Order: sequence, then C-alpha cells, then structure tokens
Amino acid sequence: MPGNTPNRVAYGLFACLLASAAAPPARADIVLSSNDGHTVMDAQKNQVAPNPVGPDTLTLIDVGRYPPTIKATIEVPGSVVGPPGAVWISADESWAIVTSATKADASAKLGIGPDDRVSVIDLTSNPPKIVQSLNAGAGATQVRVSPNGTLALIANRTEGTVSIFTVQDKRLTAAGKLDTGNKTSLPSAVVFVDDRTALLTRGGDHQVNVLRIDGTGVTIDPRLLTTGMAPYTMDINAKHTLAAVSNMGRGDGDVDSVSLIDLTSKPFRVAGTFGVPSGPEPMKFSPDGKFLAVGGQNCTTKPDGHPFRQKTGMIGMYAVEGPSLRKVAELPIGGWAEAVAFSRDGKTLLVQSMEDRTVEVFRWDGKTLTRGKKLEIKGAGPESFATAWP
Repeated sequence: MPGNTPNRVAYGLFACLLASAAAPPARADIVLSSNDGHTVMDAQKNQVAPNPVGPDTLTLIDVGRYPPTIKATIEVPGSVVGPPGAVWISADESWAIVTSATKADASAKLGIGPDDRVSVIDLTSNPPKIVQSLNAGAGATQVRVSPNGTLALIANRTEGTVSIFTVQDKRLTAAGKLDTGNKTSLPSAVVFVDDRTALLTRGGDHQVNVLRIDGTGVTIDPRLLTTGMAPYTMDINAKHTLAAVSNMGRGDGDVDSVSLIDLTSKPFRVAGTFGVPSGPEPMKFSPDGKFLAVGGQNCTTKPDGHPFRQKTGMIGMYAVEGPSLRKVAELPIGGWAEAVAFSRDGKTLLVQSMEDRTVEVFRWDGKTLTRGKKLEIKGAGPESFATAWP
C-alpha cells in the first residue's frame, strides 16, 4: 500500500546501517618489518653498536593498496644476525612472534653480544603490544609455526639448536630443544612442509636437514640434502611443492646460488641449483608461486678497497618453471639488503636495506619492475619481513 512505503524505506535504511555497524572492519594486508637499532657498520664494515644505541622496533606496513604506508611502529627486540625470517605473523593477522639473535652489550666485542629473546605481539591492540616475553637459545633467529598452529620452531644459530614451543591461545610454552650435534652448524632458517615435517638450513656445516615431528618430539632424518655452500635463507611455495634455499658461499664476490628442493619427491631431493648475484640473502616466492624474488647484497657489505666492493645491491625476479629458474627482470637496490616481501596480490614488492634504513618499493606486472617511493624506517635498520600469506 502507498501509505506504508516511507516506513519500509526507513526500515531498510536502518537495517543497512545496523549491518554496517556490526560488520567487522576490513582486514588490512600487513607486512611486518623487524628492525635492528643496535647494529650498524663501521668504516671497515664490521658490525658494531652505534653510539647511542637505538631501540629495536617492529613496523606494520599496509600493502592493501598502492603506495604502501606505515601504520605503526613499536619497540620490540630484533636483530639483523641470521636469515631475514626472524618474525612470523598469523593468517588472521591478529598476533605475531619476533626473535632476537643479538643485542647491545657494552662488555662484548664491538658492543654486540648474543641474545635469545622471543616476543609475542598482540596486533589487535591499538597500538600493538608485547604480551609475552620468553627465551629460546643463543642466536635465536628464524621462527615458524606449524600449519595446524600448535607448534613453533626457532633456529638458534649461536647455540647450534632448534627450540620447540607448543602454541595455545596465542601464547608459547617451551617444550624442549633439538641439538644439531654440532655447535658450529649455524642453524639458520626453518620452514614447515606440513605438520609432521620441516626443513632446516645449516650454514656452518653446509647441509639442509629434514626434521621429523611427532607431537613435541623433533628428530633429524638421516638423509641430508645437499644444496650449496652455506645454505641460509629458505622459503616454501604456497602449494608446498618446492622449497628454495639461498647458498651464501664465502660472501667474497663470487657468484652464489639458489637451490630448489622438490617436495613432491619421496624422499625430498634437490632438483636444481642456479647461479645468482653474490650474497642472495633476500629471497621469497610470489604468493602464486610463479616467481622467485632473489636479492643480491653484491659485496655492499665489503670495505672500500675490496676488489669486488659495490655501492648497490641487486633485486632479480625469476620465473619458476618446474624445478628451474629463468631471470625475468633485475634492478639495483640499496646496500646490505635483507628481506623481500610481496603484497597479497603479488603486484607490490618490498625490499629492505639495512644500510639506507629504508624499505624500497616496486610494482611488478609479471614482466617489469617499476620503482616507487621508499619507506623510511626511523632509528633502526629493517632486517626481517613477515606476511600472513605465502
């Protein structure tokens, strides 16, 4: 009836407003950057503590739209030592874990000593905050949580161990350690293949271990994987069919390499190793697994006078073609490059420069990298990235 039309319109408007108010806010696409404020390089390119020492921080970068923006920065212990995976974020972006391999220590050589701190971060708080502080092992570096969310592993480079934690209600409980049997093994990166299997790089004795998981028991499979000299950074594609390992070599100017591990093979096997620029510490699969971003520090961490000293690093994009890589694009980047991260849609690429204390921004269309405006990390050098997507 015509007389009821206004009431129906008003009711409809009220329902829409109520639904809008009740709807949860849209999830941001956040990249976490862990930043080291206690480490710089002197003229001889030794890692030393600055004077004064700045705080380590954690920065939230919104990559849900372009250009990306910094949303928040809080103080959280972190360290540049170790592969650039010393931070982890949950799939719902509600909480995170950050590790710290070193800290400022006035009594130590060059003012830096080993650390073992682990921080659990509530990302739903405004601002985000540390809600749990605990300890792993000396040199605590890359941290990862199992796909089912019940177990966390942390590689302890200085100690030669892997710390095991159970996970419940966004909190960690220590559940033991795996001893690699060699204190100079330098366990570096750890990634989960599934809930019962993980991989561990060991830069000190040049091997990759397959870890077998039974509850909180973790053991090393007797079959070693051989990638290259000083395996370090490691990532796994979204389908969990390939793992990539950067082999850092001697870090003295020679061409280094990246290896691909075939995870569909039983047992796992290294399916290919490919030459890349020197110092391939930054490395990450695109979210769809079609590309692998590989950075090269390119001897930017060498002193003036070194025969292969360069002023810029390199970032390369490689097409993943089965168990093979093909270079598609390459551009110069800042010195002392650390981590690389993609946006969820794979169209934005972030690259950290410890030397410049910036995060470089690029757009990627599958063929070409286009440089954008850098993000400045004030008071600390960016050293590890984490995203909620692969």
